[in-house]
Amino acid sequence: MTTTTTRKSRAGGVPTPARRRSDATANRAALLSAARTLLALDPHASLDAIAHGAGLSRRAVYGHFPDRESLLREVITLGAVRFNEIAEATDDPDPRVALARMAVRLWREADAVRAAANIALDDVHMDITVRALLPLRRRVRAITAAGVASGMFRQDVDAKLLAVLVEQAARATLRELRLSTADAAAIVARMVLSVVGLSWREQHELFAAHPEIIAED
Repeated sequence: MTTTTTRKSRAGGVPTPARRRSDATANRAALLSAARTLLALDPHASLDAIAHGAGLSRRAVYGHFPDRESLLREVITLGAVRFNEIAEATDDPDPRVALARMAVRLWREADAVRAAANIALDDVHMDITVRALLPLRRRVRAITAAGVASGMFRQDVDAKLLAVLVEQAARATLRELRLSTADAAAIVARMVLSVVGLSWREQHELFAAHPEIIAED
């Protein structure tokens, strides 16, 4: 009897526990994927829109997230993990190259990161974003400190304050510009390099010497 029942379940009757777990995992992944895609375009995308994008009902969403806010926090967390990984993996003995390369790599990330960046533009989520991005912020501070100490970055601003200015400039760029042009990566790199004091001529020379900064995929 038990064997027969089990076989029926596996053949298409009542889903087995393993199948239910697999479906739940797939649905959660679909929700997060839809959230990343929609929030990358519109940080105010509704829960209904996200559910629809995932091919699920609004009721199904509540089986994974109690409300929209908890879903947003998960997207922020996942995006921050990727941000931090990129920051910690980006290194170069030349702080100008390290900073520009990091900016380009972050910009070129997939929707998971861009969605988190869009949500971060909302001051309501600033606290959780700041906490989640501590490794990235430490890396930016280290690069700016190295740049100031080496004389490659501007000398009229304290290194810690300069790191804050870089962060704020990046945030302002995300807020004001939805860059989608072919040269968006170069624009982002030029923005951070301008903040740390490089002239347009110095930037041109840097890119000529290191074309991989904006050419890398």
